[in-house]
Amino acid sequence: MSDNAIVRYLRETRAELSKVSWPTPTEARNLTIVVLVTVFVSSAFLGTFDYLFAKLFEFILGIKSQ
Repeated sequence: MSDNAIVRYLRETRAELSKVSWPTPTEARNLTIVVLVTVFVSSAFLGTFDYLFAKLFEFILGIKSQ
């Protein structure tokens, strides 16, 4: 008897998830810290340049920000 598409999908999904190499809690915590530090540094870098370019264009165009 052949399975319908939903049952086949769920079986294949379960089989694929059993092949996944899940990180240990320590690895997950360390990788989370890496991501958070990367996001913070990137946002600080981009925010700084956004501020500097805004001030530069205000100076060039002779306008005041509100």
